[in-house]
Amino acid sequence: MVRRAPLAWRWTVKLTLPWPPSVNRYWRHDRGRTHISAEGRRYRADVWAIVAERGTNGLPFRGPVRVVIRAHPPDRRRRDVDNLGKAVLDALEFAGVVEDDHQVADLRIVREEPVRGGRIEVEVEEAT
Repeated sequence: MVRRAPLAWRWTVKLTLPWPPSVNRYWRHDRGRTHISAEGRRYRADVWAIVAERGTNGLPFRGPVRVVIRAHPPDRRRRDVDNLGKAVLDALEFAGVVEDDHQVADLRIVREEPVRGGRIEVEVEEAT
């Protein structure tokens, strides 16, 4: 007799987010301290609103997660995709998708074709 393993499933959250401010505009340095700029706080609030509308905040992932960020830049200017991760992960933590961005065990950032205004498609799932 052959036994089949039960189908494994993972909790997954898929979101479409606005294009984040650059790292240089997200954080500010003042008198030896680093803080989130007004533009960065607006971005976090926008992400929080999107997550709240979907009903996925307040139920954060508690263990390791895998994150895939598909970046559709607003234009064809040269950008380093590795700069996108921190602002997006910080906003997801603020919105309650993850408890802390240290949970990210696997992070992938993929540059896609530009779209007007820019867009981030993010998928967060439990890592195994």
